[in-house]
Amino acid sequence: MISVLIVEDEELTAEANRLYVGRVPGFQVLGVARTGDEALRFLRRRPADLVLLDLYLPDMHGLDVCRALRAAGVLSDVIAVTSARDLAVVRSAVSVGVVQYLLKPFTFAALSEKLERYAEFRSSVGGQGEVSGQGEVDRALSALRGTARVPLPKGMTQATLDAVAGELRRAQGGLSAQAVGSAIGVSRVTARRYLEHLAGTGSVRRVPRYGGLGRPELLYQSV
Repeated sequence: MISVLIVEDEELTAEANRLYVGRVPGFQVLGVARTGDEALRFLRRRPADLVLLDLYLPDMHGLDVCRALRAAGVLSDVIAVTSARDLAVVRSAVSVGVVQYLLKPFTFAALSEKLERYAEFRSSVGGQGEVSGQGEVDRALSALRGTARVPLPKGMTQATLDAVAGELRRAQGGLSAQAVGSAIGVSRVTARRYLEHLAGTGSVRRVPRYGGLGRPELLYQSV
């Protein structure tokens, strides 16, 4: 279960938020705080996974609550729940670690979507060790931000693309399609297709290597 602290000074709104969160599977409300100071004291004593934080509190701004949490070593994630539409506030929220931003007034469906995306993000990054490649990082952040992922061309898989990109990152001076294919266990033609896709996205550059008779060998190098 993902634990949630609701920070909201308006009693009716706080109760509505508590009921909303309780309706989303996988989430439980640890408590409700009405001021920034109360939220800080609560989280120092019992850290929650997620804070549903109103930015306009009677004693301090919600962003100051975020800064105080980080200074105290509390790593709870934060979803800002506010009527503030100022882009400067949005930028500041991102800079202090707010993972999502929900504008008031909002419906249960809107909050539920944010919470479900957050749960998907947590499940993507909840393990130990290292990610398998850039694709895994992109999938986690896409889940959190709700950004649509650009589909790969038909017949291509993310796992193979990650393997190809990984070989290039480890190489010194670039690799040919034949070398990449041999390293990851696919044909030269298949490797070249993935390499050309990466070159088309701008993450890889083509480097001709001259050295003998005939056409130069084409190498691929990470940018």
